[in-house]
Amino acid sequence: MYFFRKYKNRMMVTAVAIILILIIGFTNKDRLSVSTFENLMGNIFKPVNKVVYSIGNRVSGFFSSIKNISRLSEENEELLAKVAALEDENRDLNNLIGKYDFLKNEAGLLQNTSYDLISAQITGKDPGNWYDVFTIDKGLNHGLKKNDNVIQGIETENGVIEEGLIGRIADIGSNWAKVISIIDEQNKVSFKIIRTQDGGMLNGKLTIDGTIEGYLFDSEADVIPGDKVFTSGLGEVFKEDIYIGEVAEVHHDDEELIMRITVDPAINFKKLYKVLVIRD
Repeated sequence: MYFFRKYKNRMMVTAVAIILILIIGFTNKDRLSVSTFENLMGNIFKPVNKVVYSIGNRVSGFFSSIKNISRLSEENEELLAKVAALEDENRDLNNLIGKYDFLKNEAGLLQNTSYDLISAQITGKDPGNWYDVFTIDKGLNHGLKKNDNVIQGIETENGVIEEGLIGRIADIGSNWAKVISIIDEQNKVSFKIIRTQDGGMLNGKLTIDGTIEGYLFDSEADVIPGDKVFTSGLGEVFKEDIYIGEVAEVHHDDEELIMRITVDPAINFKKLYKVLVIRD
C-alpha cells in the first residue's frame, strides 16, 4: 500500500499515456495526416516512446548477450577438448621418439641373433638413480630361470646391432623375475679385451662418472682406452661374447702389481624400460 500511495500519480499518468497512445494508433490507421491534438499528444509522449524503445532494445540485447555467452562457452569447451587431444597425441609421439633407438635395436637384434630371446617390461626397481636391481614381468611361466642373461640391443659404431649385457636373473616367480645388473657389486663379470684377448674381472663397483671398476689378470697387458670389452664366458654365469662396453681408463697399481681399468658400459643404466632375456 505504501508503494501505491507513493507512486500513485506517476502510475496514473503512465496509464493515461498508454491509453492515449493506443487510441491514436487505432484512429490513425487509415489516415494520411494527424490532428492537432494527436500531434500535441505525440510530442508530449515522444520522450516516453524513446524510453520504452530504449528499454526494449536493452532487454533484447541482454538476452542476445546471454545467448552469445552460452554459444561461446560451448565453443570454448570444444576447443579445450581438441587441445587435450592434441596434447595426448604429442605426448605419445614424444614417448615414441624417446624409445625409437631401443625399438630399432631390439627389432634388429631379434632378426639377427642366434639366441632364443623374449622381451620383458620393467615393472619396478630399487630406490636410486640407477637400474642396478629391478623387476620384470616375465618368469617361470615364460620359460625363464635363475641366472638367465639379460641383454639389450646395442648399435655399434659400424652400425652392427650387438647383444649388450645388462645383467642376470637372481630371483624368479611364475610371472616375474628380479634382475641384478652388472653395475651392482653382487655381480662379478669375467671379460676379455677383444683386441688382445687379455682377460680380467669387473667387480660391479660404479664410479662417480658411471663407469665400472675392474682389473686385468695380466699386469703387463696391452690395454688402452677405447678397447672393446666382451664377456669371456669364464664362470659359466654369463655367456661368451656379449658386449659390455669400452675401456675408459687404465691404472697401473704398483703396490698390488695389478692393472686396474674402468669400463664405460654400452647400456645406459639410467634409462631402461624394456629388456631381452636369453632363454636356454
